[in-house]
Amino acid sequence: MAKFKLSAPWVMFYNEIKALFGRDPEIEVVYDEEDNDIRLYVENTEKAEALQELLPAERKFGNITVTVTVIPANKLRAKKASLFRKALQGNPAFVLEQTVEGVFTSPVSYIVFARKVVQYWIDDLGDLNGIWSTLYEDIARDVFEEPDGVFFCTEAGEELFEEEYDPDVF
Repeated sequence: MAKFKLSAPWVMFYNEIKALFGRDPEIEVVYDEEDNDIRLYVENTEKAEALQELLPAERKFGNITVTVTVIPANKLRAKKASLFRKALQGNPAFVLEQTVEGVFTSPVSYIVFARKVVQYWIDDLGDLNGIWSTLYEDIARDVFEEPDGVFFCTEAGEELFEEEYDPDVF
């Protein structure tokens, strides 16, 4: 006689969602068993918004609660990084824009500025010449208000990697 193994109702629910959306090239369906969370990673922003409205945020199966999380691709981050690259291209203060996949749940973009001290006059009484000394990344943070998922930084100097850390110095 054949042995049958029954699926838990929440696993059947995941299988239903996977069957309904699993073949859609713009959707990846993942079940996190530890957190009882079904995640739909959706590339199309409009589709993600529609699914967020239509799918239940959670489903109860006795004492087990399964959450359904729709995670839209963050096209806005990529668009912002691209806009920074376009706005700064050819500017000697700008070194590069680089997007790194999978650092967090969404790609992260870095806007890298030249490793140079920038000085300008601001009538600073704390400075003999009345100037302010700073980095391009600090100016960019103040001017642009660093958007979510896009970070401003300064290119690293080679001497940083040549020196060894000496714990006895401190």
